[in-house]
Amino acid sequence: MTTLAEYHEDNFISGDWVKSLSDKKIEIVDPSTEEIWGAVPASSAEDIDAAVQAASRAFRGTGWSDIGAPARAAMMIRLAEEFEARAERLAMIITSENGTGITETRQAAGHAGKLLRYYAGLADYVDQVDERPFPGVVDQFTEVVRQPRGVAALIAPWNFPVALVMVKLAPALIAGCTVVIKPASETPLDLRVLMEAAQAAGIPEGVLNLITCGRDVVGALVEHPLVAKVAFTGSTGVGRLLAEQCGRLLRPVTLELGGKSASIVLPDANLDYFASMLNRTCLRNTGQTCYNSTRILAPRSIYNEVVDAVATVVGNTSIGDPFDPATVYGPSASKKQAATVADYIRIGQEEGARVAVGGSGMPEGITRGYYNKPTVFADVNNQMRVAREEIFGPVLVVIPFEDENDAVNIANDSPFGLGGSIFTEDPKHGAALARRIESGSVGINFYGSNLAAPFGGWKDSGIGMEYGPEAIGAYTRMKSIHRKR
Repeated sequence: MTTLAEYHEDNFISGDWVKSLSDKKIEIVDPSTEEIWGAVPASSAEDIDAAVQAASRAFRGTGWSDIGAPARAAMMIRLAEEFEARAERLAMIITSENGTGITETRQAAGHAGKLLRYYAGLADYVDQVDERPFPGVVDQFTEVVRQPRGVAALIAPWNFPVALVMVKLAPALIAGCTVVIKPASETPLDLRVLMEAAQAAGIPEGVLNLITCGRDVVGALVEHPLVAKVAFTGSTGVGRLLAEQCGRLLRPVTLELGGKSASIVLPDANLDYFASMLNRTCLRNTGQTCYNSTRILAPRSIYNEVVDAVATVVGNTSIGDPFDPATVYGPSASKKQAATVADYIRIGQEEGARVAVGGSGMPEGITRGYYNKPTVFADVNNQMRVAREEIFGPVLVVIPFEDENDAVNIANDSPFGLGGSIFTEDPKHGAALARRIESGSVGINFYGSNLAAPFGGWKDSGIGMEYGPEAIGAYTRMKSIHRKR
């Protein structure tokens, strides 16, 4: 249970805390207790304009975009150190905001530090000049250079509110962009810790700006004439709206959206090992992870054994207080999300799926908080809503397949294409099979994002890539300078 109390009336603009022009508030609720413990301003379009103007001044003035990537890298490393020094306070805030287990949130600052250091290490890549001769011409050549786009609007989700900002912020900073960050309404307080770290690290004023606001005014950020780039992680529905706005403005946008990934359990898979990886691969963060493999595809020959293994793990996994390090499943992040999960559990039962474990109602022994019973549905076909729509909660479906071709067809018969996994005793064969999956990434016998490799969705799961050197391209423009020798 949180003992925090944080009530604020300001945003972080141009290197300092500035009182919002709005008198409206966004209340912060602990999803494990349903208690209000904080508030931030529901800022106005005028507040957003002030933040974007500050970012634009910092970009266009002498400073961030002009000092060169090595100098920016040095400041990013100082930012990493200051942020990591605040790791425990950050963890307490995130767990109080969205109910993610404290064991997970204690890794948030360290993960952010790794991202900052990784992109700082790409400084030479950013400043590299690629010299290309004119084909067939002796005395002419072209210098190809990267230049920062300008002000980037970074719009964050509530499930991993720091990590999914940092995958945007770190490449934007090393590229030379300045930023305005808009956190999710459910999780607006954790990034205040990042702003404090930025002040302590000596990040120039206006480089990082933080605005809290409701969804009703976020368009003022996305469509602001001084914003040159938008990056968003969240639902596919909201992503479509942002894509329409940015398309009309010819404004580049990166969208990391929803998923309904498949985990293919091949007949030769070690079921004990698969069971040991289940919570990390399929139900990380109580199912509130975009790449989770929430569709488990099992061969008919061992279907019942797979269902039993999944149900046993889910049924025996601890659920409860997210501040207890032993807890694995916590609450949904909000009352609204818990209601959505409950609706899908009802829908699955109405569609004829068999409840192997879980079902409707609150978990045994829990009387308050935004909890649902972690649920496994068996006897599911891929046309059921619980197999096609992203639930974003502790709900898994187990779907039978006849052979590998059938498994691939079922995995690909989805509007989404974000993650996925294949479990087999033959990793080489699994890797070959992964190439047939219509998804941005697939793990063999585990799933985990590599911050040095591109991550992004196919189909309705998004546009563009994050992580790796590829992410820097989203925040830079290419320029060709033609010269004579």
